[in-house]
Amino acid sequence: MSEGRRRRRSGGGAARRAERGTVSHETARFITRSIPDFDILDEEALQIIEHNAETVLEEIGVVFAENPEALERWREAGADVAGDRVRMPRGLARRLCATAPARFVQHARNPARNVEIGGRSLVLAPVYGPPFVRDLEGGRRYGTMEDFRNFVRLGYMSKWLHHSGGTLCEPTDVPVNKRHLDMLLAHMTLSDKPFMGSVTAPGNARDSVKMCELLFGADFVAENCVMTSLININSPLTFDATMMGALEVYARAGQACIISPFIVGGAMAPVSVAGTLTQVLAEVLAGVAYSQLVRPGAPAIFGCFVTSIDMNSGAPTFGTPEASQILYGAGQLARRLNLPFRSGGALCGSKLPDAQAGYESANTLNAALLGGVNFMLHACGWLEGGLVASFEKFVMDADQLGMLHGLAGGVAVDGNAQALDAIREVGPGGHYLGCAHTQANFRDAFWRSELLDYKPFETWAEEGARDTVALAAARVKKLLDAYQAPPLDVVIAESLEDFVRCRKESMPDAFA
Repeated sequence: MSEGRRRRRSGGGAARRAERGTVSHETARFITRSIPDFDILDEEALQIIEHNAETVLEEIGVVFAENPEALERWREAGADVAGDRVRMPRGLARRLCATAPARFVQHARNPARNVEIGGRSLVLAPVYGPPFVRDLEGGRRYGTMEDFRNFVRLGYMSKWLHHSGGTLCEPTDVPVNKRHLDMLLAHMTLSDKPFMGSVTAPGNARDSVKMCELLFGADFVAENCVMTSLININSPLTFDATMMGALEVYARAGQACIISPFIVGGAMAPVSVAGTLTQVLAEVLAGVAYSQLVRPGAPAIFGCFVTSIDMNSGAPTFGTPEASQILYGAGQLARRLNLPFRSGGALCGSKLPDAQAGYESANTLNAALLGGVNFMLHACGWLEGGLVASFEKFVMDADQLGMLHGLAGGVAVDGNAQALDAIREVGPGGHYLGCAHTQANFRDAFWRSELLDYKPFETWAEEGARDTVALAAARVKKLLDAYQAPPLDVVIAESLEDFVRCRKESMPDAFA
């Protein structure tokens, strides 16, 4: 419970306003669902998709480009390797996947922030990968390292966000070959939540492991998962050497990888839901199986990032019914493999944090909750099809994530929730505002937004008639002004800074 909520409510309105003005660094525990998953596919449909995915692996195969070690691993495992094409006997990939854990703990430097990924849990992580950022004051622009640090700070201060994420935006003012060092350092020092490693080159993955050894201790990293990293598949059916090289580093180190096809339906997969699910399953089976060839028991997550396409413009679309159907179906397939599932996010195609962004994001967030997602990347801050990380949308989405916590808790039916004493006390024609049950429960009875405006029209108008974006901009400023870094041992901090400095000095700048 936060300090503000523990404090007695005394002193009337002034005390309540002061309490609302305090900054809480409370982080809600990762979500444990008390509601059922939504299963959209029946048994016959699941068996058809699973059979067809095995047919794809057996007859069509997948490409492991420019990776002779991977080809040799597959050959030794019993696959048919011709050139860089790998065809797998029916059932081989599924048998290999069986050694991946159904759930695992990712440790944070603050043990209170540890998260469990898999089972009935849902872990929320922010936007990943945009080259541009946007805020109300500066508009749309290329991201900088200070933008990145500010997103880390906001993520640290967001109560409903469990994870610091990875590439919150691309800091284009730092050389390409060195920016991963500054990004990792920001996650490690400006937040104490769990974070993601770098995957843009195998060497960057090795730097990520080394920095984690400095932060957590080499022995601890050898025995525990301290990073969850995103390995995208070049759909259709292609595994490139860069991503697979990063996967190999993380799997050998026992660190978790999200094996995730990156699909725009109709361009990188069939236009039909069943066809796309077949390809998704085939690609994930191959990727997770390969992680287990590198190290049996390495944590792996069944990833699914799928959007549809606007057939007029060719642009990706979000929040569509087809995307939700694929998400629901992929969740069922992941559960049948006994693997944690990644999908969802506050996805939208809008250029601004407007009504379109709100509708599309809400559709995807709710689908992810009902679809059994265990790790939700892009849970806040996503704009313009993933090209932009928006400061205002970050806090708007982060506020709405509290809704997911409330919905996931299900409906209580204990004695207090039944409220029979309240019904008896009030009786016919009365009201519940002053009854004992309301007085005892009003603080926690309803989820309350820390951003949205519910004031009377006159008050809202007198305060400047601010829309949600203006309110969000004010909240961003308030949070960043109040930010204080979580404590970190000075020796560890200096060792991380020394490592970053030495690595940067060891190579020339590269901007491509």
